[in-house]
Amino acid sequence: MKLRYFPAVVLSLFLSVMQAQTNEDDVLFTIDNDPVYSSEFIRVYNKNIDLVQDESQKDVDEYLNLFTNYKLKLKEAYNLGLQNKESYIRELDSYKKQLAKNFMTDTKVTEALVEEAYDRVSNEVKASHILVRFAENASPEDTLVAYNNIVKLRARALSEGFEKVMKDVHNGQTLFGEELGYFSGFRMVYPFENAAFNTKVGEISQPFRTRFGYHIVKIYDKRKSRGERTIAHIMVSTKPGDTLAESAEIRINDIYKKLQQGEDFESLAKQFSDDTSSAGKGGMLAPFAAGQLSSQEFEDAAFGIENIGDVSNPVKTQYGWHILKLYDKQPVKPFSDLKPELEMKVKRDERSHLIDDALVSKLKMKYHVSNNQNALDYFISVLNDDYFKRTWKLPENFNGNSDFIKIGTQTYTYQDFGDFLVKNQRSIQVKTPFSEIVSKQYDAFLSDCLMQYQEAHLEEENKDYANIVQEYRDGLLLFDLMETTIWNASRTDSIAIQDFYNTHKENYMWPNRVDAVVASSSNENVLKKVGKLLEKNTEPEDIKKLLNKNNEVNVIFTTGLMETKDQSLPENLEFKKGLSKIYRHNNGFVIVKVKDIYPIAQKSLDEARGNVVGDFQTFKETTWIDELKNKFKVNVNQEALVKVKSAIKNQ
Repeated sequence: MKLRYFPAVVLSLFLSVMQAQTNEDDVLFTIDNDPVYSSEFIRVYNKNIDLVQDESQKDVDEYLNLFTNYKLKLKEAYNLGLQNKESYIRELDSYKKQLAKNFMTDTKVTEALVEEAYDRVSNEVKASHILVRFAENASPEDTLVAYNNIVKLRARALSEGFEKVMKDVHNGQTLFGEELGYFSGFRMVYPFENAAFNTKVGEISQPFRTRFGYHIVKIYDKRKSRGERTIAHIMVSTKPGDTLAESAEIRINDIYKKLQQGEDFESLAKQFSDDTSSAGKGGMLAPFAAGQLSSQEFEDAAFGIENIGDVSNPVKTQYGWHILKLYDKQPVKPFSDLKPELEMKVKRDERSHLIDDALVSKLKMKYHVSNNQNALDYFISVLNDDYFKRTWKLPENFNGNSDFIKIGTQTYTYQDFGDFLVKNQRSIQVKTPFSEIVSKQYDAFLSDCLMQYQEAHLEEENKDYANIVQEYRDGLLLFDLMETTIWNASRTDSIAIQDFYNTHKENYMWPNRVDAVVASSSNENVLKKVGKLLEKNTEPEDIKKLLNKNNEVNVIFTTGLMETKDQSLPENLEFKKGLSKIYRHNNGFVIVKVKDIYPIAQKSLDEARGNVVGDFQTFKETTWIDELKNKFKVNVNQEALVKVKSAIKNQ
C-alpha cells in the first residue's frame, strides 16, 4: 500500500534563464550575438552545485557545456516563434493569474480560517495526482524542468485521460502518478489541500506547487470524514500464472491460521508480507484517514475493525490479499474540542498568509496611498435614494477626469470610482447612510485596485514570482520544442528505435536469477523435515499436507523465478543448484531448493522497450544539440571564463 506523504528529493540537473543582468557585467558567452552574463552563470552554478549528484557536472567547463546547451534550446524555440503561439500566450497568462494568487492572498480572519480548517478535517475528497518531484529548495533550473514535465503531463491528461497518463509515468522516484484515495484537512500541505478542495468533482486542476514539487490533481468524490486509523498489515500479492496450490488466497489463509495459533503478527509480517515498504516494520503503516490508501477494500476493512489489537479476516484488494491489525483509531472531534488545536495549526501553516486585511494595509503603505476625503465627500453628496432601488446614475455634470487616488504610477479617476459605485449598487441590500455606503464601496474599490496593481507589477516587484514566471514562460516554450523534436519522434519512429536497440543490446540484460522453492517456518526442526522431503523431490503441496496438520500451519512455501535481492531469500545464499542449509531469516528460518540458475541474459526489445526508448531519446537529443551548435554561433569569452573560475574557486 502507498501513502501520499512524500519526502523531498533531488532531481537531475537542468538549467533555466535568470533575470536581466547589469550592463557592466562581463559577457561570458554569446549565441548569435545574444549575450549571457558571468554573474548569471555563477549564480546558477552556486545554486545547483550542492544538488548535483554527478561529480563531473561540478567541473566548471562541464557545467558551462550544460548551460550552453540549455541556452541553445531556448534560442531555437524563440527562433521558431513558439512564443507567438496563441495557445502559449493564453496558457502563460492563465498561469500567471493563478500563480499570483499564491503571492497575493485573499482576506481571511483567523476565525474564518479555523472554521474552514474544521470543515476540511470533517470532510474528505477522493483524488488522484501526478507529481513531478524535486527538492523544496530547488534551483530555478530544477523548477524549470518540473514545469516542463507537469505542463506536458497535464496536456496529455486532458487529451489521453488522467488515469492512463498517471499509470504511464509513475516510476516511484522522480515521477508519481498515484491514487490518493480520500483525505481531509491538514493531511496535505496547504497548496495541495486548496487545489483538491477547490477543484470540482470530475475536473483536473491547473498545475500547482508544493514543497514536494509540482502537481496536477483530479477529484473523483467528496464525502464526510471517517476519522483516522493506525494499521499494520500482511500482504500476499497476486501473481499472474499462480496455480491453485500456490495461490495468494491459500497462502494468506495459511498465514491467518498461524496467527490463530498464537504466532506474532509482526514476525509473520516480516517473514511473509509482500509489501516490502512495511514488512521490515512488522507491517506497520503510517496513520491514515479513510481512503488515504489507494484501495477502497483496504479502507473498508481498516475502518471495519472495532477494537484496538483486533485482526481482520483475509481481505482481497487489487494488490492481492491482506490481513490487517488495528493499533489506534481517532474519530473527528466536535468543533469546540478541536478549535484550540486548529487555531494553533492555522497560525503555524500557510493559511496564516491568507489574511487579506493585512495585505491591503501593507500595500497601502507600500504604494503610499492616502484617502482623498474631498472626493469621498463629493460622492456622498451625489448619492440619493435611487441607489437603494439600484437605478442610481452618475450626475449629468459629473467630472470624471478628476484624480481620485494614485497607486504607484497608476492614477485612478472619479470616473473609475463612479463606475464602480454604479456597478455595485446591487450589493446594497438595506437602506444605509450614504457615508457608510461610500466608505464600504471605497474600501472594496481600493482593495481591488491594490490587488490589480500589484498583480500587474508583481513580476517587476517580486523576484521569486518573476523567477517562477520566467521558468514557466521558458518551460512552455521548451515543452513545445522538445515534444516536436524529441518526444513525438521517439514514440513513433519504430525503425529508428529497433536500430538503436540492435546497436546497444549489451545495455539491456537480465541479471542473475534462480528458479527456487523457499520453505519458511518459525520452527527450525520443521525445516529439517522439509529439507529431507525436498531431497526426495517431494512436491511442496505434498509437504504441506504432511506437516500442516490439525489446522496448524507449520511451513509456508514461496516458489518461482527470483532475483538475488528477493525478500524471500537470505542475503548470503549461494546461487547454486541443490538444497541449501537452513538460514535464520526475518525472525524465522528458511531453507532453499534451487531448481535452476538463470545467468545474465539478453532482454528482447519488448522486454526492454521502456529503457530503450529513454536511451534513444537521450541519443537523439545529443545529436540535436550538435545540430544546434552548428546552426547558432557560440562564442565563449575566455578571459571572462578565467575570472568565473577564479571567483568560484575563491568562494
